[in-house]
Amino acid sequence: MNRTTLVAAAILVALGGATACQPTDTTGSSGNTATAPAITNSSAPAADKPASDSDAKAETKALPNFVGMGLQSAQDTAQATGFYALTSHDSLGRGRMQAFDRNWKVCSQNFAAGKTVPVDTTLDFGAVKLDESCPTNDQAAPAEAGGKMPDFAGKSVKAARAALDSGTSITVKDATEDRFILIESNWQVCTQSPAPGKALNGQPVEFTAVKFEESCP
Repeated sequence: MNRTTLVAAAILVALGGATACQPTDTTGSSGNTATAPAITNSSAPAADKPASDSDAKAETKALPNFVGMGLQSAQDTAQATGFYALTSHDSLGRGRMQAFDRNWKVCSQNFAAGKTVPVDTTLDFGAVKLDESCPTNDQAAPAEAGGKMPDFAGKSVKAARAALDSGTSITVKDATEDRFILIESNWQVCTQSPAPGKALNGQPVEFTAVKFEESCP
């Protein structure tokens, strides 16, 4: 065998050995190299689940007896107990605002004394002025008028106005003198037109009224 033949044979042997040592091709037809799937540790603890609103129970407390207290004192007591959602209304149904709480006293509360309720419960106090007597039961304001005229006799002019459609044209006159009617919650309806039970179809409404401490003529 001449020298040229020996050199060629050595090159072939070397190339064959290099080919045998190449790693197996793991690429698919798309050319992406396949990767081994990630190992999941099934014994790893799950992340803590945050508590939902329904899981957390609101704090509850027993209600004090507020009836007979001054309105301001009742509100202070409620807040000291942990109740902060407070409102009040006129127990006489006249629609008056309790602008100066110290001038009012509590006649009723919407949840009985001793009842256990969540502290975020809204407490509603029925109240009258200090020189007035509490009614046996809170007097409701007139229901919102539908297609017929309600009976407003004895109701405050303010409450009557609130029960009518906001677009209604309303005239109010003093039933006994020629006084101006400025604070309508202090005046009670004596007469009305249309009469109770009459159909309401947008016509003007007229009232005569006197102050609550007065009698209708």
